[in-house]
Amino acid sequence: MSTLHKIALTFIKSIGPVTAKNLLAYCGSAENIFSANKKQLLQVPGIGEKTIEAIRGTDALIRARQELDFIEKHGIEVLFFSDEKYPKRLKNCIDSPILLYAKGTVDFNQQRIISIVGTRNATNYGKNLCKELCKVLAPYHVLIVSGLAYGIDVTTHKECLENHIPTVGVLGHGLDRMYPKIHKTVAQKMVLNGGLLTEFPILTNPDRSNFPQRNRIIAGIADATVVVEASIKGGALITAEIANSYNKDVYAFPGRTNDVFSEGCNFLIKTNRAGLITNANDLIYYLGWDEEVKVKQNSQQTTLQLSLTPNEQRVIDALQNGQLSIDELSLQLNMPQSKLAIVILTLEMQGFIVSLPGKIYRLG
Repeated sequence: MSTLHKIALTFIKSIGPVTAKNLLAYCGSAENIFSANKKQLLQVPGIGEKTIEAIRGTDALIRARQELDFIEKHGIEVLFFSDEKYPKRLKNCIDSPILLYAKGTVDFNQQRIISIVGTRNATNYGKNLCKELCKVLAPYHVLIVSGLAYGIDVTTHKECLENHIPTVGVLGHGLDRMYPKIHKTVAQKMVLNGGLLTEFPILTNPDRSNFPQRNRIIAGIADATVVVEASIKGGALITAEIANSYNKDVYAFPGRTNDVFSEGCNFLIKTNRAGLITNANDLIYYLGWDEEVKVKQNSQQTTLQLSLTPNEQRVIDALQNGQLSIDELSLQLNMPQSKLAIVILTLEMQGFIVSLPGKIYRLG
């Protein structure tokens, strides 16, 4: 299927996600949509004369060519609704985007994904919750998604980077810019272990109306959404509401009754729109991750102890609590990096550990 035609479909303003999926179901491919005649197109629900005129015109294809030139030059991946790499959790949502632009190294269909959202005016209470949450979640091989905005969002991304957790920022603009600009350095680091994701093409400004659209991706792409700290009005509560509409799990940390930046969380809990959690272990328990990990680790340990050398076993033991860089392993094990590199290579070849960008390793 032509990437050019996939992109062009998104540049026809009268075609939203639902209509685009109807067209695909009827025509079979994006390319077929643009070659279909008027009689064929009129049989598709939601398609009228103006939309047909736009499909049969050249404006969308011209704009798509500009977009394609940019993404090819900057190593951006197109994830179309019918592609294997398109986020499967998001695909199940009725208004999911027909196309996404992604930059980075992440698998959007990995086993565990959660979204963390909150106020742009994060307090120390909220920031500390993010820190504790990411630190405890690190051994669980989770992908953490947020919106790369001020406050809870960027704090979450930074804590993920600190704990070697892959993290994705969902943007309300194109990948030709960064908003806010001050987060550009964080975004560049995220691309090395995680990535950036948007449905918006280049030349799209971060307009206010884009962010509710952005929020539905944050809600739909994850197994659960965690609201760390939020006022009664704002994007975090919109994301929670969307997650509820998708029948996704929502959890929130409670706060003081007179704290404006916990008012939203308290409201979600009070109205049964979110489950109450007080620490990361509560989240792990509700999602059932703890038992899964224990079973896997016990099975791994039994197998490994039968076949590993003492130094190999030391590396495996060190990685039981989460990902570590080669520098951290060398320091923790008091083993020269030259010797450690040979041990790591052996373990990698046997499939016991996995190498991540930046010479970081985790159990396989």
